[in-house]
Amino acid sequence: MRMATGESEGHRKLSLKIAGIFDDVRTSHATHIRKLKELAALRSSSPTEFCSAFCQALTALFNFQRRTAAAERIIKFASIFSCSYGRKGDCSDEFLENFLKFLLVAAVAANKTARFRACQIVSEIIMRLPDDAEVSNELWDEVIECMMLRVGDKVSAVRVYAVRALARFANDSENSDILKLFLEKLQLEQNGEVRKTIVLSLPPSSETLSMIIDCTLDVSESVRKAAYCVLASKFPLQSLSIKLRTTILQRGLTDRSAAVAKECLRMMKDEWLDKCCSGDPIELLKFLDVETYELVGESVMATLLKAGLVKLQDGQTIRKFFVTHGDSSEEKGSDAAMTMGAESAVFAEEASDNNDLLDRILPASISEYVELVNAHIAAGPNYRFVSRQLLLLGAMLDFSDASNRKVASEFVQSLFHKALDHELDDNGNEVVIGDGFNLGGERDWAAAVAELAKKVHAATGEFEEVVLRVIEELARPCRERTADCKQWLHCLALIALLLENTSSFRHMQGRAIDPVEILHSLLLPGAKHSNLDVQRASIRCLGLFGLLERKPSENIVKQLRVSFVKGPPTIAIMAAKALLDLGIWHGPDEMDKAMNCNLSSQLRDHKMLLTPVEFCNGTEDLDIEFLDLLYAGLEHDWGDFVEVDENQSVQGILGEGLAKILLLSNKFPGLHSPTYHLLLAKLISLYFSSENEELQRLKQCLSVFFEHYPSLSADHKKCISKAFVPVIRSLWPGVNGNVVGSTVMVSNMRKRAVQASRFMLQMMQVPLFVKETTKPDDNRSENPDVDTDPSPDFESGEEGLAIRIALEVASFPAKKTAAEKSYLAALCRILVLLQFRVSEQGAIKLMRRILNRVMVSVAAEKDLTKELRQMAERLKAIDRHPDETLSPEQTNLILEMLELSINLDDDEGDCMEVAPTPAPQSMRRNRARRRTRKEEESSSEDEISPTSVVPSAVANSRSQRASKTAAMTRMTAKTTIRIGEDDDADTEDDENAAGQK
Repeated sequence: MRMATGESEGHRKLSLKIAGIFDDVRTSHATHIRKLKELAALRSSSPTEFCSAFCQALTALFNFQRRTAAAERIIKFASIFSCSYGRKGDCSDEFLENFLKFLLVAAVAANKTARFRACQIVSEIIMRLPDDAEVSNELWDEVIECMMLRVGDKVSAVRVYAVRALARFANDSENSDILKLFLEKLQLEQNGEVRKTIVLSLPPSSETLSMIIDCTLDVSESVRKAAYCVLASKFPLQSLSIKLRTTILQRGLTDRSAAVAKECLRMMKDEWLDKCCSGDPIELLKFLDVETYELVGESVMATLLKAGLVKLQDGQTIRKFFVTHGDSSEEKGSDAAMTMGAESAVFAEEASDNNDLLDRILPASISEYVELVNAHIAAGPNYRFVSRQLLLLGAMLDFSDASNRKVASEFVQSLFHKALDHELDDNGNEVVIGDGFNLGGERDWAAAVAELAKKVHAATGEFEEVVLRVIEELARPCRERTADCKQWLHCLALIALLLENTSSFRHMQGRAIDPVEILHSLLLPGAKHSNLDVQRASIRCLGLFGLLERKPSENIVKQLRVSFVKGPPTIAIMAAKALLDLGIWHGPDEMDKAMNCNLSSQLRDHKMLLTPVEFCNGTEDLDIEFLDLLYAGLEHDWGDFVEVDENQSVQGILGEGLAKILLLSNKFPGLHSPTYHLLLAKLISLYFSSENEELQRLKQCLSVFFEHYPSLSADHKKCISKAFVPVIRSLWPGVNGNVVGSTVMVSNMRKRAVQASRFMLQMMQVPLFVKETTKPDDNRSENPDVDTDPSPDFESGEEGLAIRIALEVASFPAKKTAAEKSYLAALCRILVLLQFRVSEQGAIKLMRRILNRVMVSVAAEKDLTKELRQMAERLKAIDRHPDETLSPEQTNLILEMLELSINLDDDEGDCMEVAPTPAPQSMRRNRARRRTRKEEESSSEDEISPTSVVPSAVANSRSQRASKTAAMTRMTAKTTIRIGEDDDADTEDDENAAGQK
């Protein structure tokens, strides 16, 4: 559709008129209707030249990369006009076809802004075009084929609009290849916005349903929210199985994101409750089979009650199930009425209403209540659900009367003594029914029993006294070693119930059995029991016991560490949970002090690769510190084992626990703080590198953790800066010896490394909750000694990151592999984007001094060397005393703050002046010749930028690791979406890394 060079004057004027109309509509939507008529008149007056002039006037937008409101108005206006029709027989159909052909040419252009705008306009036209539009089938086939090709574009924004353009055709059975493409891309797509658009575009079917439900576990909040929106609008309640209904609600109502939970509530209320159940919550519960999926039913009712959507209907009471024995009714709602009645008249009135409601529902006497509960318990496990609900009602009853309390106490005693249910296996052995940890085999049953017991025995220490009497009785055969596994589990379940519901050992002193006796005669021996279920139950109790101690005891910590290292994965999971709970409660340092011996730490020595701990082989490895042990567990390959009950792996538990420790690190001051950045680096690497489906819960947890962590303190920002290089080094293929596969695999690994770097830079740029005050530049002293002192936030700023990156580049030896060359080139591309503040004169001078070495490393990359030289000129321009150099003391001060070290020797050519050539002048000219020869020998198509010889000047591993942190930071920092630039494939997908699947 390009015009000839010698275009007519009339064509030029027509193009200018159309451009003027575009200029008018970009300011406001109010003029669009009038301007549409003007544009239609121009089309009618010059039908042959109009389309060419229209495209020419619109071409300027194809070079405008910013997504502004004005540009969006023009896009909308042009799309509406393209879909509008004039009088019968005019040229509108012909114009639409010619315009679509023009857009298809632009959609395959090398310029990514042109592709983006073309796909954007095509999608708008397709979404607005009426069904009776007369467009040839051949042209539609071309449009579909082109958009399917753009779904694989390297620019995420192009992919979004390509998917949007195809969405209208995905319902057509003749275009089944589109649906197949959507389902394939949904599993592989790394960008959250693209995944969201695909989910919104999927038609309702059994094939798409499972994919949409899987998206409720997506890392990206927007994708999860879109999944619930699609489920609400495209899948009626009756079309879903009970299992799928409960899965959807269980995930949505408990989602970590308030926006996602709100969208799930909207779906449940508007679509399921109001439309399918006529607003009756009981009918909704019938659809959910709450006896089988009890937790989901509770969550649904709690949500509906909180939203005020549950109303009591006439006749909905449990009193009709009681057989009255004389006149023994008592008021049961008095406690509820008086709970807040003394606070205010308003609360008193509300409590009175609640009292009347409870009197209509609750039984008339305690005896009737106990009889009803016992009847359901005796009916067997099929009535366990109702039995537990009745136990929960007991917390609302009044036990102030002595006779009532006596009846209830006897009932509670019977619940404590009730043995665990069991069945016989094929060999005649007893197998416990339930989890084996909690009273009754269920955590919820144990919680209900505990609540009732605490209400009946409400006096201080009375609850502990009653439970300990029963424990002492159950513990006798265990201490005498005559108990079987079922008796052990029953006793340990009651101990766990006590430990979970008491606030201090003080209430347990002087009772039937002492806490110390429980520890040494039951818990520690149980952790060494031959039965794995008894071991797990004992380890769980050890963790609960340690939470009540003022400081963790040596016996407990040692046993938990032994169980974590020696035990199989089932035991290691329980021990990991207990260790993490105690570590978060008491602090990592207290956990090490409890060992009463000198422990080694490779993390403290800044070693990324730890000596592997021999897990699950029967050896005891207790000579390393607490965080080193957890880190080693995170590194260990635990196989495919997943705990069935909680769907958690050992790695997932350790990852969540370490994230909590880092989040609370300000509360754990001590010697471990220098190791936190290595833990953070491991978590980020795991987040971006792991493809394990079992870690999806961990990745969701980490996405929330990353959102809050950088805003807490400047120390956390420093931790991110120090972790930067270790993260990118661990993710970059071919560096650190990680296995390199096919070209596609290598490309994907590099993409993840780039995404991680962008994400970390975003984290560094998150503002703190409490802004720290710093002196303005105008108030700084002109004394050079003071002027070069680093500021307090220097370590967490871009200056510290830049120095870390530069020293990482300089740390590599002269001989490099192709992967190392591409890695260093990628680091340098980040480096040139970092900005230095004028106040950081010391960092500026030090960076100028190191920059020549950096340029030597990438001398073969001419464009990159040019950018580094420009950076050097910028640094010189903001150097207040460009001819002065840092003293050794000032240099060491900066490096010590960054925990780096380097041997800066002027004889090596480390002057602050930029070398006149890409290869800096060096006294060792023979190295330059060897560098050239090596470049010719080791060139590889996998390289991003080949690099050359670097003087080996960096001294120790600390500098390598810390400068690694700085390395990739800038790759993510100031890289904004610039659709108009023709970047290479390695800089594609300017997306939020938190949306990575």
